[in-house]
Amino acid sequence: MIEDIGAARRDGARLLPSCEVVGISLRTYRRWTQGDEVRSDGRPTAVRPPPAHRLSEAECAEVLRVCSEPRFASLPPSQIVPRLADEGVYLASESSFYRVLHAAGQQQHRGRADAPTRKAPTSHEATGPNQVWCWDITYLPSGIRGLYFYLYLILDLYSRKIVGWEVQATESGEHAASLLRRTALSEAIQTWRAPLVLHADNGSPMKSATLLVTLQWLGVTPSHSRPRVSNDNAYAESVFRTCKYRPEYPSEGFATLDKARAWVMRFAAWYNTEHRHSGLNFVTPEQRHTAQAEDIMKQRIEVYETARARNPRRWSGDSRDWSLPQSVWLNPEKTASSQAQAA
Repeated sequence: MIEDIGAARRDGARLLPSCEVVGISLRTYRRWTQGDEVRSDGRPTAVRPPPAHRLSEAECAEVLRVCSEPRFASLPPSQIVPRLADEGVYLASESSFYRVLHAAGQQQHRGRADAPTRKAPTSHEATGPNQVWCWDITYLPSGIRGLYFYLYLILDLYSRKIVGWEVQATESGEHAASLLRRTALSEAIQTWRAPLVLHADNGSPMKSATLLVTLQWLGVTPSHSRPRVSNDNAYAESVFRTCKYRPEYPSEGFATLDKARAWVMRFAAWYNTEHRHSGLNFVTPEQRHTAQAEDIMKQRIEVYETARARNPRRWSGDSRDWSLPQSVWLNPEKTASSQAQAA
């Protein structure tokens, strides 16, 4: 680190900005470079005096003894400390109880109930179209207060294309199963060649018996969000947001079911064939879905390289990145997302 700062200063950099880049203060740099040789950082191995107000060994032993009493054996410190206070006893703070128990290896889950666990979100990777679909249902307001139409929508994770949709007057698993069958037919899905995952939240139509039977019949693998988690199906929620914030979206609601269907038909056509999607580096979902995006990106690169060769002084660095991700993750795991960033 000190050698890097020295090299930067020889190249003309100032000392203070160089220290800020490597993450140390100016005082730390000067302390490390005092004398004839560079001293190592002594902070990790520094011997610090214990706090004067720390608990004594006798007090720690008393905390452990009290926590081990039969009446407190199944209670956490958050329950023990108030009960002691009701008895007129103060041994230590609640955080000190936890700290002493942790140091003694006794900070474990107490009680007969299972310890709470965190369930990791369902994670799927799509490297091409028709590998992972996301679907959901959203309300479309009608002209009558309290009456809604229901938009069923299936989105391809890889291309963001709306591969299937329909608007119904009711919310049911039968409508969802019918939409899935028609979408699988229109996309020529053959799950025996390439498996398909259908991800949804935990609504009653998504987990209905009718839909589950249809999934088994088609060979599609069902996937669901975690209970009470609103962001496990973010791609479907995102397209609903785009839908309802279009300038032509009727703020007063749809007069009839047929008008709602006609509007969604126009929206789906615009979204698939005209909308330059920011998540796809501004190609349309249809272009991504039909493998046209790579040729479009090559053409954009040629345009920028030609412009850069024509006037190179206007380019201080690399030209714009016109690449596309090779895979798209739904709720990526930490290891998968870190590997993708490293690549």
